[in-house]
Amino acid sequence: MDHLIEKTINTRDIYKGKIIDLQIEDVLLPDGGKSTREIVRHPGAVAVIAVTEDKKALMVRQYRKALGKVITEIPAGKLEKGEDPLESAKRELLEETGYTCREMKKIASFYTSPGFADEIITVYFTDSLIYKGEQNTDEDEFIDVLELTAAEISELIEKEEIHDAKTMYAAMYLQMKYDR
Repeated sequence: MDHLIEKTINTRDIYKGKIIDLQIEDVLLPDGGKSTREIVRHPGAVAVIAVTEDKKALMVRQYRKALGKVITEIPAGKLEKGEDPLESAKRELLEETGYTCREMKKIASFYTSPGFADEIITVYFTDSLIYKGEQNTDEDEFIDVLELTAAEISELIEKEEIHDAKTMYAAMYLQMKYDR
C-alpha cells in the first residue's frame, strides 16, 4: 500500500475555529508529482442510536444552517477536547433528549467525508433508556425530540427529512437488529 501514500511537503493553517480547523497541504504524489490538498480537521463526534421499550428510536429534529433546512437525526455531537467518546455519547443523549441510560455499547465508527475531512464519528447503541427530564441543550441549539417507528423513519428518509449518513446508518442498523 506504500505505493499509494502521499507525502506532506508543507502545511499551512488557514483557519482555526470553534468546530473545525482548515489546513492546506502541499503533497508529493506517488508518481513524483506535486499537488495541493484542502483538509478540514475536526475533533471527532459521537452519535447514539437510542431505542425505547416499545422499539421506537429517539430522534432529534433541528435546523441545519449549512443545509438551509430542518432535518431529523439521531442524537449526536462533537467531542470536547480530551473527552472519552462513551462519556460524550451519554452527555449528548442527555443534553439533546432528556434521557440517560443504564448501559451503552459502541457499535461502529466511520469517517464522514474522507476525501477532505478527518472527522470520525463513533456510534453507540442503547435500549436501556431512563427519562431524566427536560433537555439541556446549548444556548444556540433548538431541538425537538421525536420517538419514531421503523416505518416512520423510512418515510422520513424518502422525504429527505432524514438526510445524513449517520442517521441512515442508524436506520439500517435498526432494521438489521429488529427485522431478522
